[in-house]
Amino acid sequence: MNVGLIADDAKKKLMQNCCIAYRGILSRHQLYATGTTGRLIQEAAGLNVHKLLEGHVGGEQQMSAMIEQNQMDLVLYFRDPDRETGIRNGNSDLTKAIRSCDIHNIPLATNIASAEILLKSLDRGDLDWREMYR
Repeated sequence: MNVGLIADDAKKKLMQNCCIAYRGILSRHQLYATGTTGRLIQEAAGLNVHKLLEGHVGGEQQMSAMIEQNQMDLVLYFRDPDRETGIRNGNSDLTKAIRSCDIHNIPLATNIASAEILLKSLDRGDLDWREMYR
């Protein structure tokens, strides 16, 4: 399965810790992340990550496009609710990514609690239906 990983600056350490804790599950899947997040995950957890561009220079657009093309099976987007961006106005690429997850029925976690539930579901095979959906 293809797993997208995105983390706002204030949540990058949390994403690293999540990937360390769930390394066993994540290592069995294809991981895609925006540039800096991907590098930090590789360094901390030793996971193989397909790194897109850094978020602010096109990585968010690349991730959004993959989601819009239904190429992701699960997305973990640890977002900073205090981040001042176009997200509140619905103008950012990440808003498009979230909307695309809804359109294509792609499970999305925006915090560690929902991420843990989805990762455990992924491990149990509960998300295997995504293979047929694509």
